[in-house]
Amino acid sequence: MGNNQAKGQPAAAFELRCGNVLHVTVQRVPGWLVAALATATGSGLAAWLTSR
Repeated sequence: MGNNQAKGQPAAAFELRCGNVLHVTVQRVPGWLVAALATATGSGLAAWLTSR
């Protein structure tokens, strides 16, 4: 719970902090990205299982 919730904004979907150097915040994950990751994972798993 950061300052965003105190201001009435929704919580971030993903937040990455590395000291004072890097701060990355993703507010909403796009549906096409989830679909692409699922497709790539499924294809990789199928290729790995069929190569055994």
